Amino acid sequence: MSSAATPSGRPSVLFVCVHNAGRSQMAAAWLAHLAGDRVEVRSAGSNPGEAVNPAAVEAMREVGIDISAEVPKILTVDAVKESDVCITMGCGDTCPVFPGKRYLDWKLDDPAGQGVAAVRPIRDEIRVLVEGLIAEIAPGPTA
Repeated sequence: MSSAATPSGRPSVLFVCVHNAGRSQMAAAWLAHLAGDRVEVRSAGSNPGEAVNPAAVEAMREVGIDISAEVPKILTVDAVKESDVCITMGCGDTCPVFPGKRYLDWKLDDPAGQGVAAVRPIRDEIRVLVEGLIAEIAPGPTA
C-alpha cells in the first residue's frame, strides 16, 4: 500500500494534540460531519487523557454532533504513515516526519479545564479551519 493515499483513494487526515481530549476530537468530529465519507479521519495524542473533555462534548452537542462515545487514542508512527495530512493543534506536539506528507499546525487555545462558554469559540474556530481544509483536499458539497 502506498503511503500517499488510503486504500479507498480518499485523502486521510490525522489531528494531533497532547491529550486527544478536546481540540483534536472536535476537529475530527467536524471533518467527519462536514466531509462525510469523502475524507478518512483520525485523531490521536502524545499523552492521551482518560476521557474526552466534557466541555468539548457539550460544545459539540450544541451544534448537533455527538462525540460522547469517543476515547482519547495514543499517537503512533503508523497513524502518521497512513495519513496524507497531519495537523497538530498548537500544543507543541511534533509528528514523525515522512516524505510526501503535508504537516500543518493550527494555533488554538487549549480547552482543558475550561467551561463550555470558553470552548464554544474554539469549536467555532476549528469549524472554519476544517471547512478550509475540506475545500483544499476534498471539495464538494458539505453537510
